[in-house]
Amino acid sequence: MAHPEGALPVPAEDPGGDERLGYWISGILCGLTGWGGGVAANLLLHHLAPSGGWRWAFLVIGPAMGPYAWATLGIGAVVGAFMPVLFHLARQSPRGPFRLPGYPYPGSSSAAAPGETVTPGATEDA
Repeated sequence: MAHPEGALPVPAEDPGGDERLGYWISGILCGLTGWGGGVAANLLLHHLAPSGGWRWAFLVIGPAMGPYAWATLGIGAVVGAFMPVLFHLARQSPRGPFRLPGYPYPGSSSAAAPGETVTPGATEDA
């Protein structure tokens, strides 16, 4: 969808940033939530549950795994499988300067001239 005035609704970001940090962080989060939470914690809780099960509000964890536990295990395995893919992308991506989106860095096209202030989200033709 185009902006009514023809300008981008969000200013374009400077090219050449380092996206490797995002790949590393997302890979670690996929590993922790997928394999750590969905697989390891799920299996451990069911293995340690007593024969009567543990009850927390509407949640019951027993020694046998039901359909929800199997679904959580499968989703956790799939999410965790993204971790090595993201780590591979992090190793293959070109190195660049670390830049936060929308922040005016010195020397960037979004940096303010001396004496000027930059308003986040403002366009130049306004």
